[in-house]
Amino acid sequence: MNKNELVSQVADKTELSRQQATSAVDAVFDALQTALGKGDDIRLVGFGTFSVSHRAASKGRNPSTGAEVNIPARNVPRFAPGKSLKDAVNKAGK
Repeated sequence: MNKNELVSQVADKTELSRQQATSAVDAVFDALQTALGKGDDIRLVGFGTFSVSHRAASKGRNPSTGAEVNIPARNVPRFAPGKSLKDAVNKAGK
């Protein structure tokens, strides 16, 4: 599913116009990005938890040349699915 398909489903389920659904989806994504950018966790009960994890600096190798490359430290987003989401995924696969 891509963003357009998500917007279409939100519009259908909420009886919002496509433009209103696009605004709603964009607002949710913006709120998630803003909170994660501040380092906050986002806990959506039953769905999952979005968090920020720090990845330490490390050394890697360029596969083409074999030269050693420094990989800088950075923050990365993480998602841990909740029980309800895991159960829904497992039911859908059966």
